[in-house]
This record gives sequence, C-alpha cells and structure tokens, in this order.
Amino acid sequence: MKEIRVHGRGGMGNVTAAELLAQAAFADGKHAQAFPSFGAERQGAPVMAFVRIDDKPIRLRQQVYEPDYLIVQDPGLLYSSDILEGLKPGGALVVNTNRPGEELPVPVGHKIYTVPALQVAYEVIGRPFFNVVMVGAFACATGMVRLEAVVEAIKRRFPGELGEKEAEATRVACERLGECG
Repeated sequence: MKEIRVHGRGGMGNVTAAELLAQAAFADGKHAQAFPSFGAERQGAPVMAFVRIDDKPIRLRQQVYEPDYLIVQDPGLLYSSDILEGLKPGGALVVNTNRPGEELPVPVGHKIYTVPALQVAYEVIGRPFFNVVMVGAFACATGMVRLEAVVEAIKRRFPGELGEKEAEATRVACERLGECG
C-alpha cells in the first residue's frame, strides 16, 4: 500500500486533489481511499488530505502518519511547518514551485519533483486551478496511476470546457516536471 499526504492551504482544493487521485487509481483497477483532515480552519490555513492506493482492499481507517509521498501545493509550508514529519526514508515530494528542487529545504535522501503548477494553470486554464495540475504531475512523477486515468477522472468531475482545459494542463505539467534528489 502506498500512502500520500496532500499539503496546502484552505481553498487550494486539497480535498478535490485527493479525491481525483483516488478516482484515477480506481479507474486503473486499484483500491483507493481519499479523505481530508481539517477542523474549523479558515481559508488560507494549512490543511491536509490523505490518499491510500493498493492492489488489494484497504482496511486501514486512520490518518496517514508515515507517507510514501507528499504533494505540496504551497511550497511556503516547507519553511513554516513540519510537513516532512513522518515521510518515509527515500520518500518523494511533488512540489508546486518554479524553483529547482535543490533550493528547497528538504533533507538529502528524498526525491523531489517540482512543477510550476500555478503558472501552468494560468497559461492553460486561465484560472488558478492548480490542484488538478498537481494530480497530473504526481501521476507522471510516480507512475502510480496512469495520466490517462487522471484525465478520465478530471473529465468525469468537471465535464465540458473546464475539464478539457484541466486535462490539457495536466499534460503540460508532465512536460514541465523537474526532478532532483
């Protein structure tokens, strides 16, 4: 079983990103869970969402404390909170940033994938809907789910022109994915 924690701020679509990733895994014939962790946080407060993906049924029903992967929608959280806590040795991060991974405060031993998701969202979608872009980047970085399964989940959730643009943005994100570590 692989566990993923999605970090961002309220209003960034963390829960939607987690749900889309789980739906893509399901479309790939895998078992998946997606669930949020938040209380009365206001927009802009740090929030998390969780995803589990496995080839067999998942019976575990708790937060993800030792993730294999992190999706970091707000790179500022790397500096202001301990979001790396529990990340398994050799774990990987997919970070929404224009900066190279070497410049990020991530200890040696973790793989870092960077993608300018906000920039891609503005260029392709025309709006700051970068949470979906991050799901596509995660799929391409890890190979855990096929990009086409992500596209299918996006189009089901957002039919019409918006879904088409978001699907295209995920493809662009994969082309701009950088890695280090």
